[in-house]
Amino acid sequence: MSGVVLKNAIKRYGEVQVIHGVDLEIEDGEFCVFVGPSGCGKSTLLRMVAGLEETTEGQISIGGRDVTRADPADRGVAMVFQTYALYPHMTVEENMGFGLKMNGVAKPEIKSKVAEASRILQLDQYLARKPKALSGGQRQRVAIGRAIVRGPEVFLFDEPLSNLDAELRVDMRVEISRLHGEIGATMIYVTHDQVEAMTLADKIVVLRDGYIEQVGSPMELYQNPDNRFVAGFIGSPSMNFVDGVVEGGKVRVAALGDAVIETDVTLPAEGSGVTVGLRPQNLALRAADSPLVVDISERLGGVAYDYLKTPTGERIVVETRGDEVQPAGASVAIEFGPQAAMFFDPKTEQRLR
Repeated sequence: MSGVVLKNAIKRYGEVQVIHGVDLEIEDGEFCVFVGPSGCGKSTLLRMVAGLEETTEGQISIGGRDVTRADPADRGVAMVFQTYALYPHMTVEENMGFGLKMNGVAKPEIKSKVAEASRILQLDQYLARKPKALSGGQRQRVAIGRAIVRGPEVFLFDEPLSNLDAELRVDMRVEISRLHGEIGATMIYVTHDQVEAMTLADKIVVLRDGYIEQVGSPMELYQNPDNRFVAGFIGSPSMNFVDGVVEGGKVRVAALGDAVIETDVTLPAEGSGVTVGLRPQNLALRAADSPLVVDISERLGGVAYDYLKTPTGERIVVETRGDEVQPAGASVAIEFGPQAAMFFDPKTEQRLR
């Protein structure tokens, strides 16, 4: 068993508290992604699991063992960093086996483990090369291979793809996903990129200011966010948010040309304000005499993003597919089903249900 459990985990630097009583359970073999904006505490929380940051209060267990005060080397984890940290004078094979060599592992065992990691990561043809002769993606695979040969209970990834270009990021996402499927180890992965989170994770942990906002599968968070922050962070492009007013048990939205949305959601009192959330993928445009105007259109081949000006100054993004294009400056109306709208309390930002 190599699950990870955090109970009321707290981290302080002096009087400043940066992690606030985190309770989290990561199942054996699960791929868990910590996601959130810069400064939300995701890397700090990962380093607490690794033992690179001391846990001020609470408990961290790995595989049923309390490792809260254990040294990093005794936790059964291997960490892959944003920087590759390869030894430039060593070959790929030597880099991957160096940790085992330093621990006194016999040469035949090192060779066997390096060969297996090389097979998994498709590095066989590069074993004799030195890092300067490798691409960024190949170097990152070597860094991952160095972690694999240690046979850890838990793999920890700290934004490992952020130094790669866009094409290599996609390739490495596929590699890491395939790696998890092949070795089945517990993995915790930190990123600020919600696309990486959505494509890699079994479980996503959304963090903000050292607090967990919500935990769930990618589609659970996408389809059923608990609050405005999660709704806006998960999904690309981000969810549109516009102001609405409760009138007669419905919601009137001035930004949509005084459109009225019917809903079964329990709304606040008559005349109260609500925040309406609409995903770009759930909207459609049609030409109409309307106060909504197409400002800018981004054409990306099979998909396009139209950025609309509204009479209230709020921005709305609509995703469209196909060849039908509304030109910049065109007046348009937005169409969507009532079930596409989500409603949030403008003060607490909590979802209205």
